[in-house]
Amino acid sequence: MSPKEKEPVEDEAPATEADAPSSEPHASSSDDAPAPDAESQDTASDEPPEAEAPAGEEKSSKGGAAKAAPARRRRSRGERPTGPPPLVRAQAKYVRSSPRKARLVCDHIRGKTVDEARAILALTPRAVARDWSKLLESAVANAENNHELVGEDLYVKSVTANDGPTIRRFRPRAMGRATRIRKRTTHLTILLTPRT
Repeated sequence: MSPKEKEPVEDEAPATEADAPSSEPHASSSDDAPAPDAESQDTASDEPPEAEAPAGEEKSSKGGAAKAAPARRRRSRGERPTGPPPLVRAQAKYVRSSPRKARLVCDHIRGKTVDEARAILALTPRAVARDWSKLLESAVANAENNHELVGEDLYVKSVTANDGPTIRRFRPRAMGRATRIRKRTTHLTILLTPRT
Protein backbone atom coordinates (compact mmCIF):
# COMPACT_ATOMS: atom_id res chain seq x y z
CA MET A 1 0.00 0.00 0.00
CA SER A 2 1.20 3.44 -0.81
CA PRO A 3 1.14 6.24 1.78
CA LYS A 4 -1.61 7.97 -0.16
CA GLU A 5 -3.95 5.03 0.33
CA LYS A 6 -3.34 4.96 4.10
CA GLU A 7 -4.85 8.44 4.62
CA PRO A 8 -7.97 8.34 6.75
CA VAL A 9 -11.32 8.55 5.03
CA GLU A 10 -12.96 10.32 7.99
CA ASP A 11 -12.55 13.77 6.37
CA GLU A 12 -14.91 12.84 3.58
CA ALA A 13 -17.76 11.93 5.92
CA PRO A 14 -19.91 14.82 7.17
CA ALA A 15 -19.36 15.48 10.85
CA THR A 16 -22.29 15.96 13.17
CA GLU A 17 -22.61 18.88 15.56
CA ALA A 18 -22.10 16.68 18.57
CA ASP A 19 -18.87 15.16 17.21
CA ALA A 20 -17.27 18.40 15.96
CA PRO A 21 -15.69 20.69 18.53
CA SER A 22 -17.09 24.20 18.45
CA SER A 23 -14.77 26.90 17.14
CA GLU A 24 -16.56 29.46 19.30
CA PRO A 25 -16.83 28.02 22.81
CA HIS A 26 -18.44 31.13 24.31
CA ALA A 27 -21.11 31.25 21.59
CA SER A 28 -22.31 27.70 22.17
CA SER A 29 -22.38 28.15 25.94
CA SER A 30 -24.45 31.32 25.59
CA ASP A 31 -26.98 29.45 23.47
CA ASP A 32 -27.41 26.81 26.16
CA ALA A 33 -27.72 29.31 29.02
CA PRO A 34 -31.25 30.42 29.90
CA ALA A 35 -32.20 34.00 29.00
CA PRO A 36 -32.66 36.36 31.97
CA ASP A 37 -36.20 37.18 32.93
CA ALA A 38 -37.63 40.36 31.48
CA GLU A 39 -39.33 41.12 34.80
CA SER A 40 -36.04 41.14 36.68
CA GLN A 41 -34.60 43.58 34.15
CA ASP A 42 -37.58 45.90 34.50
CA THR A 43 -37.33 45.99 38.28
CA ALA A 44 -33.61 46.72 38.07
CA SER A 45 -34.16 49.63 35.70
CA ASP A 46 -37.00 51.05 37.84
CA GLU A 47 -34.67 51.56 40.77
CA PRO A 48 -33.64 55.18 41.28
CA PRO A 49 -30.12 56.07 40.10
CA GLU A 50 -29.19 57.21 43.62
CA ALA A 51 -29.21 53.59 44.80
CA GLU A 52 -26.26 52.75 42.58
CA ALA A 53 -22.81 53.95 43.53
CA PRO A 54 -21.66 56.77 41.25
CA ALA A 55 -18.71 55.97 39.01
CA GLY A 56 -16.75 58.93 40.35
CA GLU A 57 -16.71 57.63 43.95
CA GLU A 58 -13.54 55.81 44.92
CA LYS A 59 -12.17 54.77 48.26
CA SER A 60 -8.64 55.74 49.01
CA SER A 61 -6.08 52.96 49.38
CA LYS A 62 -5.47 53.97 53.00
CA GLY A 63 -9.08 53.25 54.02
CA GLY A 64 -10.23 56.88 54.08
CA ALA A 65 -13.67 58.20 53.29
CA ALA A 66 -15.03 58.07 49.75
CA LYS A 67 -14.78 61.20 47.61
CA ALA A 68 -17.96 62.28 45.87
CA ALA A 69 -17.74 63.53 42.31
CA PRO A 70 -19.27 66.96 41.75
CA ALA A 71 -22.76 66.74 40.31
CA ARG A 72 -23.22 68.20 36.86
CA ARG A 73 -26.27 70.24 36.09
CA ARG A 74 -27.52 69.45 32.65
CA ARG A 75 -29.08 72.18 30.61
CA SER A 76 -32.32 71.38 28.82
CA ARG A 77 -32.56 72.13 25.12
CA GLY A 78 -34.95 75.04 25.55
CA GLU A 79 -32.78 76.74 28.17
CA ARG A 80 -30.36 79.42 27.04
CA PRO A 81 -27.07 79.89 28.82
CA THR A 82 -26.99 82.89 31.08
CA GLY A 83 -24.25 85.44 30.67
CA PRO A 84 -23.20 88.00 28.13
CA PRO A 85 -24.40 87.60 24.54
CA PRO A 86 -21.84 86.11 22.16
CA LEU A 87 -19.58 88.40 20.17
CA VAL A 88 -19.02 87.33 16.58
CA ARG A 89 -15.77 88.54 15.05
CA ALA A 90 -14.53 88.77 11.48
CA GLN A 91 -11.24 90.24 10.37
CA ALA A 92 -9.70 91.14 7.01
CA LYS A 93 -5.96 91.71 7.06
CA TYR A 94 -3.65 93.54 4.68
CA VAL A 95 -6.43 95.32 2.80
CA ARG A 96 -4.86 97.65 0.23
CA SER A 97 -6.42 100.87 1.43
CA SER A 98 -5.22 103.52 3.84
CA PRO A 99 -6.61 103.33 7.38
CA ARG A 100 -7.94 106.87 7.14
CA LYS A 101 -10.07 106.07 4.08
CA ALA A 102 -11.34 102.89 5.74
CA ARG A 103 -12.30 104.78 8.91
CA LEU A 104 -14.35 107.26 6.90
CA VAL A 105 -16.58 104.38 5.80
CA CYS A 106 -16.66 102.37 9.03
CA ASP A 107 -17.94 105.36 11.01
CA HIS A 108 -21.18 105.17 8.99
CA ILE A 109 -22.04 101.58 9.97
CA ARG A 110 -21.06 101.57 13.66
CA GLY A 111 -24.11 100.77 15.83
CA LYS A 112 -26.39 99.93 12.88
CA THR A 113 -28.28 96.70 12.30
CA VAL A 114 -26.96 94.29 9.70
CA ASP A 115 -29.65 95.24 7.18
CA GLU A 116 -28.97 98.99 7.60
CA ALA A 117 -25.21 98.43 7.31
CA ARG A 118 -25.68 96.45 4.09
CA ALA A 119 -27.74 99.26 2.59
CA ILE A 120 -25.24 101.95 3.63
CA LEU A 121 -22.26 100.04 2.24
CA ALA A 122 -24.05 99.30 -1.02
CA LEU A 123 -24.61 103.02 -1.62
CA THR A 124 -21.26 104.36 -0.36
CA PRO A 125 -19.19 105.64 -3.32
CA ARG A 126 -15.79 104.54 -2.01
CA ALA A 127 -13.69 101.56 -3.07
CA VAL A 128 -13.11 100.38 0.50
CA ALA A 129 -16.88 100.05 1.01
CA ARG A 130 -16.72 96.83 -1.05
CA ASP A 131 -14.14 95.38 1.38
CA TRP A 132 -16.30 96.36 4.36
CA SER A 133 -19.33 94.75 2.71
CA LYS A 134 -17.49 91.46 2.15
CA LEU A 135 -16.30 91.51 5.75
CA LEU A 136 -19.82 92.16 7.05
CA GLU A 137 -21.14 89.16 5.11
CA SER A 138 -18.33 87.01 6.51
CA ALA A 139 -19.21 88.05 10.08
CA VAL A 140 -22.89 87.22 9.50
CA ALA A 141 -21.93 83.80 8.12
CA ASN A 142 -19.74 83.19 11.19
CA ALA A 143 -22.67 84.06 13.46
CA GLU A 144 -25.08 81.75 11.66
CA ASN A 145 -22.74 78.76 11.30
CA ASN A 146 -20.61 78.89 14.44
CA HIS A 147 -22.95 80.46 17.02
CA GLU A 148 -26.38 79.48 15.61
CA LEU A 149 -27.60 83.08 15.56
CA VAL A 150 -30.01 84.71 13.13
CA GLY A 151 -28.25 87.18 10.85
CA GLU A 152 -31.07 89.74 10.79
CA ASP A 153 -31.11 89.99 14.60
CA LEU A 154 -27.50 91.20 14.81
CA TYR A 155 -26.09 94.68 14.98
CA VAL A 156 -22.61 96.12 14.52
CA LYS A 157 -21.20 96.54 18.01
CA SER A 158 -17.67 97.51 17.05
CA VAL A 159 -15.90 98.26 13.81
CA THR A 160 -12.23 99.25 13.56
CA ALA A 161 -9.65 99.95 10.89
CA ASN A 162 -6.10 99.55 12.21
CA ASP A 163 -2.79 100.22 10.49
CA GLY A 164 -1.15 97.37 8.67
CA PRO A 165 2.39 97.26 7.31
CA THR A 166 3.31 99.96 4.82
CA ILE A 167 4.75 98.89 1.48
CA ARG A 168 7.51 101.27 0.39
CA ARG A 169 8.22 102.08 -3.23
CA PHE A 170 10.51 104.74 -4.72
CA ARG A 171 9.88 107.13 -7.55
CA PRO A 172 12.58 109.01 -9.44
CA ARG A 173 12.39 112.79 -9.17
CA ALA A 174 14.21 115.78 -10.58
CA MET A 175 17.99 116.27 -10.28
CA GLY A 176 18.68 112.59 -9.58
CA ARG A 177 16.69 112.37 -6.41
CA ALA A 178 14.19 109.67 -5.37
CA THR A 179 11.17 110.04 -3.16
CA ARG A 180 9.41 107.36 -1.18
CA ILE A 181 5.87 106.24 -2.02
CA ARG A 182 4.00 104.71 0.92
CA LYS A 183 1.40 102.13 -0.05
CA ARG A 184 -0.52 101.67 3.17
CA THR A 185 -2.48 98.62 4.25
CA THR A 186 -5.24 98.19 6.79
CA HIS A 187 -6.57 95.50 9.12
CA LEU A 188 -10.38 95.67 9.20
CA THR A 189 -12.35 94.19 12.13
CA ILE A 190 -16.10 93.86 12.73
CA LEU A 191 -17.78 92.67 15.94
CA LEU A 192 -21.44 91.66 15.76
CA THR A 193 -23.73 90.82 18.65
CA PRO A 194 -27.46 90.05 18.97
CA ARG A 195 -29.68 92.98 19.76
CA THR A 196 -31.22 92.64 23.22
